[in-house]
Order: sequence, then structure tokens, then C-alpha cells
Amino acid sequence: MDKVMGTGSEFPSGKMTYKDGKTGREVIRLTSGDSNNYHLYFTDNSFTSGDKEIYFLSDRGADRPLLFNFFRMELDTGRVTQITDEAEGVITHTKTPDSEFLVYTTGNRLRKINTRTGRAETIFQEETGRFTMESPFISPDKKFVGLTMNEQVEYRIGDNYSGFKERMFAVKHARIRLVYLNGSGWLDIHHSTHQLGHFQFAPDDSTLAMFCHEGPWNLVDQRIWLLDTVSREVKPCFRQGMDDCVGHEFWTRDGSIFFDNRRKWHDGTITSDKTQATVNEDHSDQMPYIGLADKSGNVLRTIEMPFYCNHYHANTANDLLIGDEVEDLVAIDLRSGRPQLTILCTHQTSWRSQITHCHPTFSWDNGKILFASDREGTCQLYLLDSGL
Repeated sequence: MDKVMGTGSEFPSGKMTYKDGKTGREVIRLTSGDSNNYHLYFTDNSFTSGDKEIYFLSDRGADRPLLFNFFRMELDTGRVTQITDEAEGVITHTKTPDSEFLVYTTGNRLRKINTRTGRAETIFQEETGRFTMESPFISPDKKFVGLTMNEQVEYRIGDNYSGFKERMFAVKHARIRLVYLNGSGWLDIHHSTHQLGHFQFAPDDSTLAMFCHEGPWNLVDQRIWLLDTVSREVKPCFRQGMDDCVGHEFWTRDGSIFFDNRRKWHDGTITSDKTQATVNEDHSDQMPYIGLADKSGNVLRTIEMPFYCNHYHANTANDLLIGDEVEDLVAIDLRSGRPQLTILCTHQTSWRSQITHCHPTFSWDNGKILFASDREGTCQLYLLDSGL
């Protein structure tokens, strides 16, 4: 076992409650101060089972800004406990829904920590120097960690999506790797000439996974792919046409696949100039829509979306979405014939980097919404009741 030094440090609550200036709703700012804090991507969900605590990333206590480690917060008290203390920081990360295991990359290592025992260990090390480990995700049977391995290229995705297009064209060799969670070995199950991302096991099937061809949405001709990890068969999910620009796919609680189709010419980004999230004249003749597909990739339902959010997350029944417009967090009710939008609160984030994207996420019981914003300068976490 590798010992993780400095873990277990506790931090006092930074919680503060305020009323949103636009809607009057009560919002809880969970973190505060000079540190940056952000939650897990909504494909993972920072909430643990029971919704009593969250796991998140913070650079508090680090010797330099943006050197992140894992922390746990008790939502009732606001008390924070440090879980990892990696000298090179936690880069990409995932966890099981019950938060028993956290898995993350640091340097060239893939690490696992059992939060119940405190045992931490390296389960894989990329020693060739040829690949970048990205998008780790734990199978529901807790036997494997799947991740994408993209070849090392000179381009990185920086603030305001700098290098986004260049990196897509530069990556010509990628693979999907399964690493045994117990650290006993690994195997490659898919090779590709495209940049790969967003690897996700189905929530109820450890033999089925989803991944994407990553890049500007208007340049990727087929975004979402399904992978049978036993037969290694790969097939497209929602076969794209020429005017489709698709992304932000995730598994819903019932094992369907949610996707967002912005329609032609949209590259799927928003930057700090806050102009790319709105419909413009170049594609105003086409209505964006969201869709649900089944485990075979067949589209079950599409819903026209006259609103332009940057990210969506669905409740358990898939009939209510939360989304982040340019300045506001919104709820979109899908239960009637036409989506109905309600503004929940302002978020006023800068959109400058990925950690400042709101990425609103429902708690497991749908009663709470977690999001991020740098409205006060540093990136902080916010919580509000969904009203359900």
C-alpha cells in the first residue's frame, strides 16, 4: 500500500446563504476564500448515496494555484476533509456512485483510494510516455476502470477552448483501456485514429460502455459510440447527418443515453465573451433538440429545445432538466407538449475554463442542485433546492 501523506486534514465550514437577486431563491455558497473548488462532471455526480455529502476538487492548502486534490464535504455541517494529497495534483478523476472508491490520474499513474478503509494504491502506470490517460470511469460491478488513452501531442485544451480544434486534428492514435480495479492488470479493447473522450460504463451493465470522438461538434462526423467490452464491437449511437452537431452525452438513471444536438455549425463551446451559447443567423433555420437513445443506439425520443443552455442534466424520470444559460441556472419542464423554462437563480460565471463551467447536477434524490461559478473571482461551489 502507498501511504498518502497529509490526508485527513479538516477545514471549517465556508457555507453562506443568500437570496438570489433575480429570483429571490435561497442559494447556499458551499465554499469560499482564495481557493478554487469544483465538482465532478455530471457523468459521475459528486453526491454520494443518501445525498449527505459530496466529493469535490480543491486547491486549498496547495503550494501553487490550480493544484487540485480530492476533498469531502458534509453538507449539513459544511465541514471539509482532505482525502488525497498528491504532489502532482489530481488531474482526471471519477468515483463510484456510493463513493466507496475514488480513481484518479496524477502524473503518469492511475490511482485508487478506498474511502472506507483509507487504503490508496497505484493500479496502473503509463510508462511509455506516449499516451495521456483521460476520462476514467468505474464499472458498476467495481471490477474495471475504463479510460481513454490519447497519444501525446503538443496541443492542450486551455482557457476559452484554446487548442480544442488543433488537438482534435493532431491526435491520430488512441485506444480504450480497461484496468482491473484491484491493480492486477489491464487490456486494450479498442483502437482508433480519432481523439477519444467521455468514456462511461452503462449504470447497470458492466459489459456496455459509451465513448465519444472528441473535438468541435461541427467537425466531428459521429460523436457518440457504444462499445461491447466483451465482444469489443463498436457501433454508432444516433447516426449523425451532415447538419448535426452533437455532444454532452450521458447515461440517464434508467440506462438510456441523453444527447444534445445543437444543429449545424455549432462547435459546442462557450467562452468568456459569452456569445457562443446563443442562436445566430447562420443556423436559425434549424431548431436545436435533445434526444434519448436506447442501449442499441436507436433514438427513442427527441424534444425541440428553443432555449440555449450549455449543459443539461436530467432527473430520475427524465422529465425535468437543469441547464446553464449564459448568466442563469434554469429548470426545463418536459412533461407538457412544449418545454417550459423557469429561471432558478443567476450563476454569472466567466466561462473562461472548464472548472468555471457550471455543470449543474441533480442530487440522487433530485432534491438538490450543485453547480460551480467564479462570480466572485475564484471558483466556488453552490447548492440550491430544486423544489421537487
